[in-house]
Amino acid sequence: MGRRLMDLTDADPKGLIRESYNIEAISDGECRSILIDWALSLRAGVDQTEALRVLLVRYGPGAEAHPMTVLLTAALTPGAAPQRRGGRAARLGLAP
Repeated sequence: MGRRLMDLTDADPKGLIRESYNIEAISDGECRSILIDWALSLRAGVDQTEALRVLLVRYGPGAEAHPMTVLLTAALTPGAAPQRRGGRAARLGLAP
């Protein structure tokens, strides 16, 4: 028996990603916040990587410059380890 393909309901159970594409002039920060909420809303056992791919296939075409598309693409990029960007040094322009 073959593996069932993930549908949009599994990939975006609350419609958070869908709605992010409907928000006019949404910021990068807002998209990051939505993505965290999205990740927390996935059912146990749902493959997050596959869900990201499903979302990119559905919402990415024609919206390549949208902040959520950029973020979803970055989330799928191998080796894209998060880096700390805050702190006093960053505020003062001393961080590398």
